[in-house]
Amino acid sequence: MPETTDIGPKLRDLRKRRGMSQRDLAAASGVSLSTISKLEQGATTGDVRLETAHRLAAALRVTTTRLLRREPASPGPAPGAWLPLQQALESPPAQPDEDISVQPITAGLSAVRAAYFGNRLHDLVALAVPLLRDADALDDGPDARALRAHLLQIAGSVLTQVHAYESAEAALSRALDASPDRLRAASIVTTWVWLLMRQGRLDDAREMAIRWADDLEPRVSRATPEDLAAWGWVLLQLSAACLRDGRKGEAADALRLAQSAAVLTGRELPRGHERLATWGPLTVAYKRAERDIVLDRPDQVLKAAERLSASGPADSTEHHRHRLDVARAHVQMRQHGEAVGVLREVHEVAPEWLVQQRYAQDILGQVVERRRTLTPEMRELVDALGTPV
Repeated sequence: MPETTDIGPKLRDLRKRRGMSQRDLAAASGVSLSTISKLEQGATTGDVRLETAHRLAAALRVTTTRLLRREPASPGPAPGAWLPLQQALESPPAQPDEDISVQPITAGLSAVRAAYFGNRLHDLVALAVPLLRDADALDDGPDARALRAHLLQIAGSVLTQVHAYESAEAALSRALDASPDRLRAASIVTTWVWLLMRQGRLDDAREMAIRWADDLEPRVSRATPEDLAAWGWVLLQLSAACLRDGRKGEAADALRLAQSAAVLTGRELPRGHERLATWGPLTVAYKRAERDIVLDRPDQVLKAAERLSASGPADSTEHHRHRLDVARAHVQMRQHGEAVGVLREVHEVAPEWLVQQRYAQDILGQVVERRRTLTPEMRELVDALGTPV
C-alpha cells in the first residue's frame, strides 16, 4: 500500500474539532493511545493500515477517504520474483520468430489458470511471461482479444497481490481495452475495484463500482446466471468499498442487492471462462462475514464459520480469505491458539498465497504482541510470513 501523507495534521485537526482528547479518540475507535500519538506526531514508520484509518474515521464521524490522502504509487520494479511479469507487460511488443496462432496460446492459458487457481504464483509467472509476448502478436479478432484480456487480467491480479500496484493498474487498463464482451469487462472491473481498495483509493473504487453496477444491472426476467454473477460481483465490491469508507448505508444496500442476485442464481457457480472467481450464495455468505470483521463483530464471524465449515477451497475462491477473517475474529476474542491454528491450516494448502497477504501478517503480529513466549507452531509461522517479533 502506498505511503499515507498528511494523516497526522488531519487527524489532530479533526480530533480537536470534535472536542476529543487523544485518550477519548482511543476509547471511541479501539486504536491504541500510543498509535494515535505517533500518528499525530508523524513518528510512525511504514504505512498506516486501512483498518486503522477506518476505525479512526468512524470514531470521528467522517469518511475514511477524508482522513486519508493517498499519493499515487511511485514507479518502480516489482518484487524480485515478479519482475519478469512486470517487464513482460511494460516492454515494447517483440516480433516473434514465427507466426503465432490462437490455439497454442489457448492451451497455455489453461496452464496459467491452473497455476493461478492453485495459488502457485511462481509457476504462473514462468508460464505467463512468454504467453503475454505471443498474445501481443495476435490480430484484433474477438478470440485474440479475449485471450489477451484474460492473460492481462490474471497478470493484473497477481501484481495486485504482490503490491506492484502501478503495473497492476496498467495491466488491467489494457485488459479492459482488449475485452471483447461485457462479461469479461465486468470481471476485469471487479479485479480493478479490488486493486483500488488495496491502495486505499476508496472514492475511486466506489465510483467505478457504482458506474458499472448501474450499467450491468440486468432485467431479472431475462438474466442468465452469468449476467447475475457479473452484476453481483460488482455489487460485492461496491459494498466493500463503501463499508471501508464509512458509508454503512450504501454498503448494506449493495450487499442486499448482491444477496438477491445470489438467490436468483440459486447455486454456487464455479469459476468460468470470463470470471476468475466463483459466484453464488456461498460467496456472498463469506462476504457477509467479512463485513462483520470490519464492523467489529467477531462473534458473528465465528458463528458464520460454523455454518460454513463444510465448504472449502473447491467450493469458493473466497474460502482462504474467509479463513483469514476467522483467524482475525479469534484474535479479537483473544483466542490466540485458535487463530494460529487457522493460519497454519491456510499455510499448509496455500503457502505462496498466504505469504503475500499483509492481512495474515497483521493477524500473526497481533498474536506475537500479546504473547510472552511463542509456541513452536507460532515460530514456524513467524518465519514463514516474515513477521517481526
